[in-house]
Amino acid sequence: MQELIEQFINYLKGIWLNKIFIVLAIWVICPVGWYFIWKMPDQYQANAQVYVDTQSLLRPLLRGLAIQPNSDSQIRLMVKTLMTRPNLEKIARMSDLDIMSKDQSGFDEIIRDLEDNLRIGSSARENFFRLSYSSEHPETARNVIQAALDVFVENTLGETRNEADTAEQFLERQIAEYERRLLEDERRLTEFKQANAEVVGTNVGNFYGVLQTNKSRLEEAQLQLREVQSRLTSAQAQLRGEQANLDNSADSSGPGIETEFDARIEQLQVQLDELSLKYTDKHPNIIEIRRRLEDLEKSREEVIEEYKEAQKQVASGGPGVGSNPVYQQLKLTVTQLENEKVSLEVRVKEYQTKVKEIEEKIHLVPEIESQVIALNRGYEITRSKYNELLSRREQARLSQNADLAADDIQFKVVDPPRVPQEPTGPNRLLLMTAIFVLSIGAGVAVSFLLSQIRPVVLSGSQLTLLTGHPVFGTVSLANGNSIVSKERLQKWVFIGALMAILAVYAALVVINLKFG
Repeated sequence: MQELIEQFINYLKGIWLNKIFIVLAIWVICPVGWYFIWKMPDQYQANAQVYVDTQSLLRPLLRGLAIQPNSDSQIRLMVKTLMTRPNLEKIARMSDLDIMSKDQSGFDEIIRDLEDNLRIGSSARENFFRLSYSSEHPETARNVIQAALDVFVENTLGETRNEADTAEQFLERQIAEYERRLLEDERRLTEFKQANAEVVGTNVGNFYGVLQTNKSRLEEAQLQLREVQSRLTSAQAQLRGEQANLDNSADSSGPGIETEFDARIEQLQVQLDELSLKYTDKHPNIIEIRRRLEDLEKSREEVIEEYKEAQKQVASGGPGVGSNPVYQQLKLTVTQLENEKVSLEVRVKEYQTKVKEIEEKIHLVPEIESQVIALNRGYEITRSKYNELLSRREQARLSQNADLAADDIQFKVVDPPRVPQEPTGPNRLLLMTAIFVLSIGAGVAVSFLLSQIRPVVLSGSQLTLLTGHPVFGTVSLANGNSIVSKERLQKWVFIGALMAILAVYAALVVINLKFG
C-alpha cells in the first residue's frame, strides 16, 4: 500500500514538473470552445400538456351490449406512432416548415430535426402527456407543438373511426360469405333427405322391425296361398266327380259326400289339436278355431243337404246336371278360388319385392346416417357462425352509434402551447464549465504522458524501484539558487495564467447571467 502511495505521489510530481502544458491546454482549448459556445444560437422551447380522458359515461351502460375497445392501448400505440415519417411530414406541413426547404434533401433535414427535437412523454399522472420542441424561432416552436397536438388528437380519433368502419366492412363480407355457405349447406341437406326420404329419420332397429313385419306378412300370404291352392284342388276334384256322384243313390249317407269345406275343416282340426297340447280350452286361439270349425261344419251340412235334394230331383226325373245347384255351387267356388289364388300370388310377389328392397336398404342405413350427421354438423357449424357474425355486426353498429354519440376518448388541453419569451438553451454556463474542466483534464493528460516519455527520478525510493539497487543516501544540489528561482517563476506563471483564464471564465459567466 505504501508503494502505491509513493508511486501516486511520483506521478503527481511528474505532472507538476510539466505543468506548463496544463496552462497551454487551458489557453488553447477554452477560448476556442467558449467562442463556439457563445456563438451558438438561442433555443426556444415550446411545451403543451394534454389530458386524455378515457372514462366515458356510456362505457358502464353499454358493458355487455357494445364492443368496448381498449382505449389505453390505443393511446399508447398512437404515442409510439406519432414520431413516424408520415406524421412528421404532416406536422412539418401544418407548421409551415416545408416552405423553408428548397429541395427534397432540405425537407429530409427538417424531418430529421423534428425527429431529434420533438418529444412526447407521459407525466407522473396517468394519461397526462407532455409535448415539447426546441427551435431558434419561438413562433416556429409554438407552431410545431400545436401541429403535433392536432395530429395526435386527429390520429387517435380517426383511428377509432377507421377501425369501426374496417370492422363493419369485414363483418359484412364474412356475413355474405357465410350466408352463401349456409344456403349451400341447406340445399345439399334438403336434396340428400329427399333422395333418401325412406331411410332418413329411421334407425337400423326400425328397419329390422319393418323387415320382420313384412316377412311375417309374406309368410301369412304364402300360407293363405297354399290353403287356397289346396281348396282349389279339392273343389276341382269335386267338380270333376260331380257327374259320377249324380248317378249314386239319392239316399247316400251324408258322410260319404266330399265338399270344399273338408280340407279347411281338416286343417283347422289339426291346428286345434296342436294348440290343445299347449293351452287350455279357454285360450283365445282355441276358442276362435272352434268357432270357425262350427261355421265350416254348418256350411258343409248345408252343401250336403242341397246335394241330397238335387239327387232326389234327379231320381224323380227333375232337371239335369246343368241345373244342379250343387254343380253350379262347385263351379262358382272353383272360380272364386282361382281368383283368390291369383290375388294371393300378386300379394306374395309384392311382399317378396318389399322384403328384398328392405334387405338391400338395411345395409345402407349406417352410411346414410353418417352422411346425414356430417351434413347436419356442417350446417349447424355454419349456422352458428352466421348467427354469431350477425350478433357481432349488431354490436359493432351499436358501438359505432355510441361512439358517435359520445367519444370514448376525450382530449383536454391542460397547458396550451405558447410562444416562449425567454430562451431555454443552450445552457452556456454548463457548457463553458464543461470546456474548462475538459481543458484541465487534457492538460493533465499531456503532462502525465510527457512525464512517462521523459521520466525524472525525484526520490531515492523511485531510483531503487527503477534500478533494483538500494540507495544509502542523497546529495543536495550545490549552488541551486538559479534553479529555485526558475521554478518559482514557472510557478507564478502557472498561477497567473490560471487566474487569468478564471477571470475570463468569471466575466463570461456574469455576462451570461446578466444578458441571458
